[in-house]
Amino acid sequence: NKLIAELKEGTSPFQKPWNDSDAPAFTIPVNPTTNKNYRGMNALWLSMQGYQDPRWMTLKQADYAGFTVEKGAKATLINFVKTSNMEAIRDVNGDKIKEESGQTQTRVTALDKPMITNAWVFNAEQIKGVPPLAEYLTQNRAEQRWTPIERAENLLAASQANINHGGNEAYYNKAKDVIQLPFKQQFDNETKYYAVALHELGHWSGHESRLNRSMEGRYGSEQYAREELRAEIASLMIGSELKIGHNFGQHAAYVNSWVKILKDEPFELFRASADAQKIYDFVLDLGEKRDLKQDTKATQDNTILEKGGEAATLAKGDEIGYNNNVYKVLDLKGKTFKMEDMEGNKFNLKQTDGLFKSLVGAKNNPAEQQLVTEQAAEEVSVSRNKIGR
Repeated sequence: NKLIAELKEGTSPFQKPWNDSDAPAFTIPVNPTTNKNYRGMNALWLSMQGYQDPRWMTLKQADYAGFTVEKGAKATLINFVKTSNMEAIRDVNGDKIKEESGQTQTRVTALDKPMITNAWVFNAEQIKGVPPLAEYLTQNRAEQRWTPIERAENLLAASQANINHGGNEAYYNKAKDVIQLPFKQQFDNETKYYAVALHELGHWSGHESRLNRSMEGRYGSEQYAREELRAEIASLMIGSELKIGHNFGQHAAYVNSWVKILKDEPFELFRASADAQKIYDFVLDLGEKRDLKQDTKATQDNTILEKGGEAATLAKGDEIGYNNNVYKVLDLKGKTFKMEDMEGNKFNLKQTDGLFKSLVGAKNNPAEQQLVTEQAAEEVSVSRNKIGR
């Protein structure tokens, strides 16, 4: 009922994707005591409670962390599959063991079998003693090699989806298994392009060779609207993870259909959220597998070199002497290497470039490379001391 009301008022997470500070309005709710995101329906439900802080925890978790839930605070109910249990560590007298900070020492024990259970959680804005959100994000933000746009591009590349550009429409053609998008320059900015592209990638994930969702309905049908609801929730989650937000745009046409479906079948939101979580997991996993593959390839090449073999590519951190210069590999993004020469000039290098093959060849000849590196260093030293050129 709450989502139906917000859809009618135009205030649902789908319809207001950006907040007043021009940042994504939807942030995946997280439990700061476990550093795990809430998933599926729980993520959507908690994000609709009107709080700006995405952190949530139970009364027990707050107590163990040394925080205090404000008197009279109203908890929010969630349900989830429980696979482990957190309990306080006690001394021989049965008293809880606390750290100097006042936080109770805990341990996590696995349950014999998963169980579906409920939990009442409180938002960080209802709890005293919780560190400021900015501080928490700084301490717990995973190091990212890529910018949000680069992560989005990497996900599209990792999917190996067939993407065609042209025209003014964005859609996924299931029969041909093709994503159709307008050209990037037709969008107001890159962020909107990638938000739309990832939405269509969400539909692409439903192909029978992937997550195999039912997508038989035609445009305007109820079945079509159900699929759009799944892709829209997934877009919220993926946009939050990548920090690019999402673009509601043309999907406003489905609002009335969603309202009707949710009125007739309230549980459809749970099913849609569960499917959206599967889309999120599937798409994000593509990027993780690609990063792992690239890291593994670089490690294998270095191992090959150490054993006297020949590497087939470059790796981050390589410094290669070639043609009276020394080239350093700063980073690898997709199939493009970020390079820097001895003069400090930075440039992108692709595997199809002639210099790439030359550098790989030089990398496989360390003795010759050492001589070139020393000569280049000497020339740069002399060159930098010349004045009035």
